[in-house]
Amino acid sequence: MQQTHYVIGMDYGTDSVRALIVDAATGEEISSAVHHYRRWGEGRYCDPANQQFRQHPQDYLDSLEGSVRAALQKAPDGTAEKIRGLSIDTTGSTPAPVDKQGRPLALSPEFQDNPHAMFILWKDHTAIAEAEELNQLAHSWDGEDYTKYVGGVYSSEWFWAKILHTLRTDDRVRERTFSWVEHCDWMPAVLTGRTDPLSMKRSRCAAGHKALWHESWGGLPSEDFLTTLDPLLAGLRDRLYGEETYQADVPVGTLTSEWADRLGLSSEVVVGVGAFDAHLGAVGAEIRPHVLCKVMGTSTCDMMIVPPDELGDKCVRGIAGQVNGSILPGMVGLEAGQSAFGDVYAWFQEVLLWPVEQLDSLDTGLSPEDVAAVRTRMEENLIPELTHAAQQISPEVSGPLAVDWMNGRRTPYANQRLRGAITQLHLGTTTPKIFRALVESTAFGARKIADRFQEEGVRIDDVYALGGIPSKSPFIMQVSADVLNKPIHVVNSDQAPALGSAMAAATVAKIYPSMKAAQAGMGAGFGDQYTPDTERAELYDTLYRKYEQLGGFIENNLTDGNS
Repeated sequence: MQQTHYVIGMDYGTDSVRALIVDAATGEEISSAVHHYRRWGEGRYCDPANQQFRQHPQDYLDSLEGSVRAALQKAPDGTAEKIRGLSIDTTGSTPAPVDKQGRPLALSPEFQDNPHAMFILWKDHTAIAEAEELNQLAHSWDGEDYTKYVGGVYSSEWFWAKILHTLRTDDRVRERTFSWVEHCDWMPAVLTGRTDPLSMKRSRCAAGHKALWHESWGGLPSEDFLTTLDPLLAGLRDRLYGEETYQADVPVGTLTSEWADRLGLSSEVVVGVGAFDAHLGAVGAEIRPHVLCKVMGTSTCDMMIVPPDELGDKCVRGIAGQVNGSILPGMVGLEAGQSAFGDVYAWFQEVLLWPVEQLDSLDTGLSPEDVAAVRTRMEENLIPELTHAAQQISPEVSGPLAVDWMNGRRTPYANQRLRGAITQLHLGTTTPKIFRALVESTAFGARKIADRFQEEGVRIDDVYALGGIPSKSPFIMQVSADVLNKPIHVVNSDQAPALGSAMAAATVAKIYPSMKAAQAGMGAGFGDQYTPDTERAELYDTLYRKYEQLGGFIENNLTDGNS
C-alpha cells in the first residue's frame, strides 16, 4: 500500500494566518484552522489617518502555533506523523528591523511597543516621500536605472522606501538595527533556527519585486546608489544579501526540536523558502503561461508567468515587477495589482455605519447591548442588501462614476498620492447606485491592469480568480467579467494561497520533483465561470473611457501633495 504523505501550507494574511493540511497525493484538504492576530485585532500600533500599519512579530509566532495546533486537532488521529513538509506565504513587502541574531527589535523589552521596531505591513504608506526620492534618483543619476524591472516606478509599499523612512524617523531603532528581513523570509528562518541575517535564505519573489534585486547588476542596488539616496543607508547592503536568492522549491532546513514540540510535529518536517501570498496563490490556482491570475480580496494582486525566451530583454513598464522564478521556477513572474479592492466596499460600509456609531452618545433609550446588536446586524446585512439592490440597476452612462484610488494606485505606474472620487451625483442618486459605481470602479481598475499587460505585448488568454471576493460576490465577479470582456474562471479552492504553499511544501519534501508537477497532482480545478454579457460589455467600454478621463483629471490636477 502506498504510504500517505501530508503537507502544511501556511498563509499569513492581513488579519490572520491559516494553516492548511493537505494530502500531497491528491490535493485533498484534510483540515484547516485560522488564528487571528490579537494585537492587530485590537488596533494597536496602527494609525490609519497617517497610513501607518504595523504588526507585532509576537502575533505571527502566536498565530503560527495556534493555527497549526488547531488544524491538527481537527484532523484524523495520526495526521501529525504523516506530515512531511511545511511552506509559508505572507503579505509583502512587509519588512522589519532585526539585530545580529535576526531577531526583530520588537521582541526585545526595549522596543516591544515601538511601531518602528515591528513589521511594516504591505499597505503602510508612510514612506511616500522616500519612494519618490528613490524614483527621482534612479531616473536621473549616471548609473543603472534600478527601477526598470519593477515597471519603472518604485512604490512606498516596498522594502527600501520603508527602511529609509524608519531610519529617518527613529534614531534608537536605527542605532540598534543590524539588518532587515521580510516576513516571508523570517518565518522559515525561525522554524529552522537559521535566523542569521547574513546567511538567511532570502525569497526570490520578495527580493526581485520589492527590493530591486536583479541578476544583471549582481543582486541589490549598488552602495553608491544607496548612499547617494541617503547616507543613512551606508553599509546596509552588505548586511542584507548578495547575488543569491532562492525560489520556493528550495528547502531551508527542518523544524528545530523546539518548534517541532510547539507545533506537535516531527523535527524531520522540511521547511521551504517562503514567498508572497499572491505568488503562491497563483501557484495554487494552477497558473500557466498567458493566464492573468487575479487574487481578489481587500486589495488585488494580478499575476502572470511568461517563458523567458518569449519576453527576452523587454522591460514591462508600469507594473510591479518582472522576476525570473518568482512564481514558478523557469518562468518570468509578472506582478501588478490594485491597492484597494474589497477595502473600497469596506470603506463605504464604515461611512454608512457612522450613525450607528453615534447611538451610544444619543438619548435613544437603547442599552449598550442593544446598540452592539444593531451594529452587528448592520455589519452582517449591509453589503448583501446593497448588493441585492445594486444588481437591479442597469449600468448607465449618466449615472454615478467613481475612481477606485481610495488607497492610492499600485498599477499602472504606482502613485500612492492619488485619491479616489465619486462624481455625477444628483439629488436622485441613491445609496445602491453609489455602491454599484464603486463596484464598477474597481472593475475598471482591474481592466486598466489588463490593458497595461496587453499594451506591453503580454498576451492574456484566460483569467483565473481566487480569494475572498470570488467566493462571496457573484455580482462583483459578473461586473468584472463584463468590464474585462473576458470569461473569468473561479478556482475551486477558497484558500488557494495556502494550497500553493502546500504545493511548495510537497516539492521541498521531495514528494514531487517540481512545483509544476505538484500543481498537476494537487490542483483543485475550477468551479464557477462568469461569462461577459455582450450588451453590458459594450456599454462598459464607454464608461471605461469616462473612468480614464476622470482619472487623468484627478492625477493632473488633484493629486495629494500638489502645489
